[in-house]
Amino acid sequence: MEEDARLFIQIRDSINNKFVYLRDNLLSTLEGVEILKRVKVLDLSFNDFKGPGFEPLESCKALQQLYLAGNQITSLISLPQLPNLEFLSVAQNKLKSLSMASQPRLQVLAASKNKISTLKGFPYLPVLEHLRVEENPILQISHLEAASILLVGPTLKKFNDRDLSREEVAIAKRYPAHTALCIRDGWEFCRPEHAIDSTFRFLVEQWRDNSPAGYLIKDISIDQPFEEDACQCHFVFVKDGTPSICPNLVLKFQWFIGERSLSNFTAIPEAIEQVYWPKHEDIGKVLKVECTPMLGETEYPSIFAMSSPVSPGTGCPKVVSLDVHGELVEGNIIKGYAKVAWCGGTPGKGVASWLRRRWNSSPVVIVGAEDEEYRLTLEDIDSSLVFMYTPVTEEGVKGEAQYKHTDFVKAALPSVNNVRIIGVHVEGNIIKGVGDYFGGREGPSKFDWLRETIDTGDFFLVSSGTAEYTLTKEDVGRRLAFVYIPINFEGQEGESVSVVSETIKQAPPKVTNVKIIGDIRENNKVTVTGVVTGGSEGSSRVQWFKTRSSVLDGENGLEAVSTSKIAKAFRIPLGAVGYYIVAKFTPMAADGESGEPAFVISEKAVETLPPSLNFLSITGDYIEAGIVTASYGYIGGHEGKSIYNWYLHERKYTLDILADTGMLDFKPVDTPMDLNVKLVPDQGEPLLDLGRYRRLVESDSGTLIPEVSGLLQYRISKDAIGKFVSFKCTPVRDDGVVGEPRTCLGQERVRPEYCWTHLRSPRLLSLQIVGTAVEGTSLSVDKKYWGGEEGDSVFCWFRTSSDGIQIEVNNASTASYKLSVDDIGFFVSVSCEPVRRDWARGPIFLSEQIGPIIAGPPTCPSLEFLGSMMEGQRLSFVASYSGGEKGNCFHEWFRLKSNGSKEKLKADEFLNLGIEDVGKVIELVYTPVRSDGIRGSPRSITSERIAPGEPTGLELIIPDCCEDEDVIPQKKYFGGQEGVGEYVWYRTKNKLDGSSLMDISDTCDGVVTCGKTLIYTPSLEAVGAYLALYWLPTRADGKCGKPLVSICSSPVNPASLLTNQSENMAALPIVSNVRVKKLSSGNYCGEGEYFGGYEGSSLFSWYRETNDGTIILINGANSSTYEVTDSDYNCRLLFGYTPVRSDSIVGELKLSEPTEVIFPELPRVEMLALTGKAVEGDILTAIEVIPETETQQQVWSKYKKDIKYQWFCSTEMGDNKSFEPIPLQQSCSYKVRIEDIGRCLRCECTVTDVFGRSSDLAYAETSTISPDWVTDEYISLSRWIPRIDKLEIEGRGFHTNLYAVRGIYSGGKEGKSRIQWLRSMVGSPDLISIPGEIGRMYEANVDDVGYRLVAIYTPIREDGVEGQPVSASTDPIAVEPDVFKEVKQKLDLGSVKFEALCDKDRSSKKDTGVGSFERRILEVNRKRVKVVKPGSKTSFPTTEIRGSYAPPFHVELFRNDQHRLRIVVDSENEVDLMVQSRHLRDVIVLVIRGLAQRFNSTSLNSLLKIET
Repeated sequence: MEEDARLFIQIRDSINNKFVYLRDNLLSTLEGVEILKRVKVLDLSFNDFKGPGFEPLESCKALQQLYLAGNQITSLISLPQLPNLEFLSVAQNKLKSLSMASQPRLQVLAASKNKISTLKGFPYLPVLEHLRVEENPILQISHLEAASILLVGPTLKKFNDRDLSREEVAIAKRYPAHTALCIRDGWEFCRPEHAIDSTFRFLVEQWRDNSPAGYLIKDISIDQPFEEDACQCHFVFVKDGTPSICPNLVLKFQWFIGERSLSNFTAIPEAIEQVYWPKHEDIGKVLKVECTPMLGETEYPSIFAMSSPVSPGTGCPKVVSLDVHGELVEGNIIKGYAKVAWCGGTPGKGVASWLRRRWNSSPVVIVGAEDEEYRLTLEDIDSSLVFMYTPVTEEGVKGEAQYKHTDFVKAALPSVNNVRIIGVHVEGNIIKGVGDYFGGREGPSKFDWLRETIDTGDFFLVSSGTAEYTLTKEDVGRRLAFVYIPINFEGQEGESVSVVSETIKQAPPKVTNVKIIGDIRENNKVTVTGVVTGGSEGSSRVQWFKTRSSVLDGENGLEAVSTSKIAKAFRIPLGAVGYYIVAKFTPMAADGESGEPAFVISEKAVETLPPSLNFLSITGDYIEAGIVTASYGYIGGHEGKSIYNWYLHERKYTLDILADTGMLDFKPVDTPMDLNVKLVPDQGEPLLDLGRYRRLVESDSGTLIPEVSGLLQYRISKDAIGKFVSFKCTPVRDDGVVGEPRTCLGQERVRPEYCWTHLRSPRLLSLQIVGTAVEGTSLSVDKKYWGGEEGDSVFCWFRTSSDGIQIEVNNASTASYKLSVDDIGFFVSVSCEPVRRDWARGPIFLSEQIGPIIAGPPTCPSLEFLGSMMEGQRLSFVASYSGGEKGNCFHEWFRLKSNGSKEKLKADEFLNLGIEDVGKVIELVYTPVRSDGIRGSPRSITSERIAPGEPTGLELIIPDCCEDEDVIPQKKYFGGQEGVGEYVWYRTKNKLDGSSLMDISDTCDGVVTCGKTLIYTPSLEAVGAYLALYWLPTRADGKCGKPLVSICSSPVNPASLLTNQSENMAALPIVSNVRVKKLSSGNYCGEGEYFGGYEGSSLFSWYRETNDGTIILINGANSSTYEVTDSDYNCRLLFGYTPVRSDSIVGELKLSEPTEVIFPELPRVEMLALTGKAVEGDILTAIEVIPETETQQQVWSKYKKDIKYQWFCSTEMGDNKSFEPIPLQQSCSYKVRIEDIGRCLRCECTVTDVFGRSSDLAYAETSTISPDWVTDEYISLSRWIPRIDKLEIEGRGFHTNLYAVRGIYSGGKEGKSRIQWLRSMVGSPDLISIPGEIGRMYEANVDDVGYRLVAIYTPIREDGVEGQPVSASTDPIAVEPDVFKEVKQKLDLGSVKFEALCDKDRSSKKDTGVGSFERRILEVNRKRVKVVKPGSKTSFPTTEIRGSYAPPFHVELFRNDQHRLRIVVDSENEVDLMVQSRHLRDVIVLVIRGLAQRFNSTSLNSLLKIET
C-alpha cells in the first residue's frame, strides 16, 4: 500500500509530464494513472503488476510507448484501446495469450519470455511492423511466423528481431483467407496443405448448434475478387447427405468490406445478392459475406465466408451474362441485355450484332442488325437468333465476344393489310388484287372475286383461287369485290380483308385473236373465229376476199368473193384456187355499235383437188322392174365427162366379209383409221389367206351391164334377181385428168316382184327360260323365230325384285346366263329383239319371270397352297367360295405319314414347317360354310414332300472349362436330320475374336489342334489357355453348311491347387523396371519385367497424376496400351503392373514413373491470308487457314484459347525493307492509313491454347500500298506486279450447284496461277482447306452445307513472279430445296428406312460399277442407326452394323462417286453403301447428321451438315 501511495504522489507530481518513468518499484495497481492525459511515454517495467486492472490507462489518449516488462501480468484482456500507442513491451511476464483490445497504431509488440502457448484472441493490429515472442511455448507451433503474418497482415516486417523469411511469406499465401479469424477463435494451426479442410471443419463445428435442423454445411467460399468483375460467394447446404432441394430453405446475403481479416468490416449498402462487383476503391481490401439461412419463419444465426484481397482488374472487359428479352414472334422487337465486368477499364460502348441460325445451318450475320434492339422479320421465322456482344472499354480494349442463343422464332398469325385492286377498270382488261401479307411464309392464300348484284347491291362469287381477274361483259356497270384470305405455309388461316372496285366500264367492241379455221382447199368449208370484247356481241359481220399477195396491205389488192354477212362460215369457191383468202371481221355490240374491223389472211393459197368423189350412193327399190339411181359429189376443178358403169354381183361381199370376221355388230365411226398411219411392206406377220381380202377386187369385179353404161339410172331386169347391183363412177376433169374410180354396192339382193319377205318383218312366236332357279346354274333361252333367215338377234337379261323394280343385268347379252350370288332373292327374265340376216328387226319379246333365285350349296371351287415346301418356311393357302353369303369357313392341317395315317396339326391360317415335316406330305382340308351355317362338301389338297432346309448351325457355346473335366458344348442345329458333323478343338494362348476366330487353324501362331470329337477333356497343357471349337454342321444326307467357330469366355482352370507348394511356388510373383513407352502421338505402351513362375493374365492399369500430385485411376484402361483422351491433357500418366502367375497367384502392384505432362498437338496455322485491297482506306482482314488434318481440326475446336495479331509497317521502300510494329493494332482487321501509302504491311499471328502454349508465328504481307487515286508515277512502279481484281465466285447458293472463280488479271501474261478452295464457318475467321480442289471450278456437296466457300487466288506471271493472294467467298451454302423438304419430313418422323446396296468387295482396284453388290436396309431413328441384311427363303434377316451416334460415329462421302457413302460407327464397324442417286445419298447423309446432332459440340442446326 505504501508503494501505491507513493505511486499516486509521483503521478500527481507528473500530471503535466509527457515522459513518466516508474520502473523498478513494487507497484501493483494503476489507480491514479488516469490523470496523466498528456503522457506519451510510460515506463512501468519491473514492478508487481499482475493484471487485470489496466482500465485507468483508457484516459491516456496521448500515450505512444508503454513498458510493462518484468511484471507478473497474466492477461492483457483489460488493456483498453490506446489510439496513439506505437510501442508496447510486455516481455518477462506470465502471459498465456496476447488477447487484448485492438491497437490501431501499434508498430512494435514485444512479448518475449512469457508463457504464451496460443494465438487465440490475437488483437487487430493494422500497422504492426515488429512482433517478438521469443522464449515462449508457442514457438513449438510449426510455421509460427507464417501464422503471425496471417494475423498481422502485410505491414509486418520483422519477426523475433529478424526480417521475415521468404519461405514463411510464401507459406502464408497458401492458407485460405479466413485463416486469421480461425486462429483468433482458437483454431489449432496446421500445415498449409491441410488448412482448407481443417479450417472449414473448425468453422462448421462452431456453427453446428445454430444451423437449421437436419442440414449440414457442405461448402463455403468466395471467388478470387477482381476490380469490377463478378465475385460470387458459395454456400452449400445438404440435407441427409444429398443436396437440398427444399424450397423453404432461403439464404440471405450481406457483403462487407474491411482492411484486414481481423479488422472491423463495414456493410456494403445494397450488396445483398450472391454476386458482388468490387469497385476500384476496394482494391487491396478484404471482402466478407454473411449468409443468413431462413427455414420457414425461423431465421438462424449468420455464417460467413472471406475472400483474399481484391486484385486490380485486368483492364480487359468480359461479359458476365447475356439475356434476350422480348417475345420471339415475327414483327416484335427483341432486345439484348449484356452484363459486363469492366475489370478496371473505363466502361465504353460494346459492339452488338445479331446472327440468324437456320435449321441445320451455321449462324449468319444479319446485315444492318448492329444494335441491342432488333425487329424480327420474315427471314427469322423457324430460325434461332444469336445475340453476340463484344465489350469494349473507352481505352479501346476489347473483351471476348459472347453469344446468347434464343429459341426458334415463330411466325405471327397470318394477316394482310393495304389490300387494293390495281389495273384499269374497263371490260377486257386484267385487274389484280394485291395486299401486304404478314405472318410467316405465305402459303396458299385464298382469293375470291365477287360481283355486285344491281338490284340488291349484294355480292356473289364469280371467281376464286387467283389474284388476277379478267373483266368480262357481265361485269360492266357493276362493282367487283376482292377478298384476300391470308394463309400461312402451315395452313393456318387469318382474318379476311376485302376491298370494292370502281364501277366497271364497258369497252368498245373489239375483236382479237382472229383466225381462219379449216383446210384451205377448193370446196372446203372454212370458218373465221375471234374473241369479241366490249359488251355482249351483237351481229358481227364477216366478208371474204381473195388476193394474190401473202401479205396484207390494208384493203389494197383485195377482191371480194362474198358479201358482208353475219355467217362466219364460208365454202371456198373454185374461183379462189391459187389465191390467198382474207376474212374481214367487223365486231358489233348488242346495241349496234361497231368496232374497228380486223383482217386475217390464210397461211397458204387455196389448193385445187385432184378429180375425186366426195360421196357416192345408190337409191331406189331393189325389186324386179324397180329403178335405182346413182348420185355422187364431184370435187377437183371443173368436171369433164365422167365415166359411169353398172355391174351385177353374185355375193354381197362387204356383208359377207363382216360376217366372216364377226364384225356385223360393229357400229361405223367417222374416222375408222388413223389418217397418219404408215404401212411398211416388210413389217408384221404375212397373211395366210389373201383371197379373203382381195375377192371384191380380184375375184369378182362384177358383170358389166352394157346397155346402161354412161347412165345414172338402171331399171332392174329379171336377170338381176338374187344378185347385188353396184355402180362405178370414174371422175374426169375438164382438162382430161382422170381421178380414182369409186364403186358403190347395193345394200340388198334384188328380189322378185312379189317376194313376201319384202312385206313383213321378223318376229318371235314364243320365248321362255330353260333351267333351275338356283345360284351357280346356267339358264338358256328357248324361242321360236319367224320371218326369214335369222341373223344375230339381241338378248337382254333382267333382274326383278319382290317389289317389282326391274334392273337390267350388265354384260348379259347372250342366249345363256349363269346365276350369281347377286341374283339370290330376285326374279330373272329375258327379252329378245329378233333380227333377220338382212338386219331387219322385229318387235321385242319379253319372257316370263323365273324365280325367286335361291342360294346354291356352299362350294369351294378352287384351293391352292401358298409358300415353299421346305423346312423353316411358312405355308398358307388361298381358297375361293360360292354358294350364297360366305360364313365362317374353316380348315384343318394334317401331316400324312408313310403308313397312310393322318396326324392333325392345327387350324391356324398358316403352318410353320419344321423338322418333323421333312419327308412328309401336308394335307389341307377346307370346309365351305354359308352364313346360315350350312356346310358344303370339304375340299382337300396335298402338298409335295417337304424338303429339308439348308444345314445351319444356329448356336455354339463353350461353357467354362476345367482340367480333366469333360467339356460338352451347347449347340443348336437346323436343316433336316442332323448327320455326323466335323468337330475340331483348338488351344490358343490369346482370346481370338472376329475374323481371326473364323480363320483359326493350326497354322496360326500360338494355335494348336487338340481334339476332333464333340466332347473334349482338357489336359494340363490346356490350363491357362483358351479353347476354341470348329463345327461344320452336316445333314444326314452328307450336305454341309457354313462352319461355326466359338471360343470359351475364360481360360481353362486347373483341377485344384497343390496343398504342398514348394518355396518357389509359394513366393509371390514380382515385376520390376515398370516403365511407359511412347508409341506415337497420343499412344503409350506400358512395359515391365516379370519374375516368379509362369505369367498368367497379369493385370494392367493406368493412372492420371494432376498438377497438385493427386493420382487418379483411369476407369476402363486395363490393357498394356493406352490412347490419350481429353481428360489426360495437362496431367502425367503412370502405368500400373500387377503380376499374376498362371496359378492365379497375384503379386504386388508396381507403378511406373510419371511421364512428361501430356499435351495435345500445338495449334498450327497452315497459311495466313489477307482479304481486302492494299489501297488507302480499305480494310485488310487476316484469315487463318487451318490444316486439314483431323487432329488439327479437333485441337482448334477444343483447345484454341485466343489468336493474337500484330500489324507491322515497312520502314524502307523497295526491296530492302524492315518492319516496325504499329501501336495498338492487335486485331485481325486493319484499316489502311494515308501514311501507309508506298509501304508494305505485314500481319503476324500466333495462336494460344488453353494450356498457355503458343503456336509458331504465321504472317502475311501486302504489296505496296497504293492511294485510292493512282498517279502515273505509281503506275510505273506497280504495273508489272501480277494482280487479280474483282475476284468473285459465281454460282447459286445450294449444295448441288457448280461454282466458278472469276477475276480480272493484270501484270503481264498470266502463268500458272494458284487457286485453293476452302471452307469457312460463319462467324469464325478460321479456314478449312478442301483437299485436291485447286481448279477454277468446284462442285459443292453435303459437306459444304452451312459453310461459306472461300477461293484464294494467287496470280502468277508466266516468268514465275507471284502477286498478292486475293480471296473471295460465297454466302453460306444451303440445302437444295427439294432435298431440304424431304429431309425435314423424315426428321419430323424420327424413324425412317432406306434401301441401299452394299459392296462386299471394297477393293480399290476394281472397275467402277463392278462388284458384289447385295441389298441392304438402312434403318435410322433418333437413337441409333442399323444396317440390316434382308432375309431370303433360306435365311433370316441379320443385322450387320448397329450403333449409336456417340463419337467417333460419322458419315463420310466419296468425292469421286456421288452414289456412295460410308457409315463409321467405330474403328471396327463401318459399312460402304451405294444408292441409286445423288439426291437419295444427300437425303440419307443429312437425315443421319440431323438425328446425330445432339452428340456433337456443334449441332446440325448450327452447321446443317440440316431443323429437330
